[in-house]
Amino acid sequence: MAHNPVYYSEYLELNKIIDSQHPVSFQEGKTPAHDEMLFIIIHQAYELWFKQILFEINSVVDIMSKPSLNDNSGELQTIVHRLQRTSTILKVLVQQIDILETMTPMDFLDFRDMLRPASGFQSWQFKIIEASLGLKFEQRHGQHYYTSQLKEEDINTIKAAEEGFSVLGLLNQWLERMPFFDNEALWNNYSGNKTSDNQHPFWNDYKNIYANSLADSEKQHSQLFEHIFEENNEKTDRALSPKACRAALFIMLYRGYPLLELPFQLLDTLLEIDNQMGNWRYRHINMVRRMIGSRIGTGGSSGAGYLQGAMEKHYIFKEISQLNSFLVDRRKLPVLPAALVTQLGYGF
Repeated sequence: MAHNPVYYSEYLELNKIIDSQHPVSFQEGKTPAHDEMLFIIIHQAYELWFKQILFEINSVVDIMSKPSLNDNSGELQTIVHRLQRTSTILKVLVQQIDILETMTPMDFLDFRDMLRPASGFQSWQFKIIEASLGLKFEQRHGQHYYTSQLKEEDINTIKAAEEGFSVLGLLNQWLERMPFFDNEALWNNYSGNKTSDNQHPFWNDYKNIYANSLADSEKQHSQLFEHIFEENNEKTDRALSPKACRAALFIMLYRGYPLLELPFQLLDTLLEIDNQMGNWRYRHINMVRRMIGSRIGTGGSSGAGYLQGAMEKHYIFKEISQLNSFLVDRRKLPVLPAALVTQLGYGF
């Protein structure tokens, strides 16, 4: 097939991008504020990166929402790779604040009041990122203010994302499929003792090992162990079921086995995404305090106060990080039966 020549600026549509900065202070009759150009370009760059993050997350959701994710194909590696890219982009978003902070508070005041009521809080893409990862509306800080500054079409777009599949919800389904505890043949030669309540012998042993590893001041964690990992009929707002939590902890404990390497990378990458989003919020808070002190935001929020509340509450994968509370010294781990070890290793 004939190849049509591609020209760099036309391929990137640079005319549209480069001509999309129109500072309000540069309008006729106003005094141009030099730093408004920087302010616009930084935030346009943020939104472009948000678009790429959503592109990666949506592709991950598409793969994970298949009726049966093939763990023996390249699909799991693709999921991990694209989530790791998302984490790397988030690091860049944090670093971009260094550029924005070359603008002083007085530089910002040159044009700040001209922006009202526009605010970064109106970034519908960022809200969709949070929803697509797994943050639910009822978990949000400042729900009354959450969509109050948005146009109706943006609100509908966000609500559609909240009602769709999320990475966290699909992760729960994937973890619940892990077959190792349901296959009794793999545990025939396990030396553990089965309890009268039909608890799996591995979990009976591990719970005792964990309880014995606790200091006197940590004994209450034994009860928390039962709440997290043992089935109960109580309705909770947990995102990860006890079965999914057992699978995730097993992956963390035995991540050295080849079959569990990628699953562990998946869990670890999700924690890193949470970490980077937390870093972004933390840097944002400090920048806002530096720029406007305790004044309200241009969109009417409480400024740094609102951002502080969101940072403390909007940890999406906290139920995964919570599992680290239940790890024990690897030298004390139960010895897995040979049949299971074979399944976890490389096959020839």
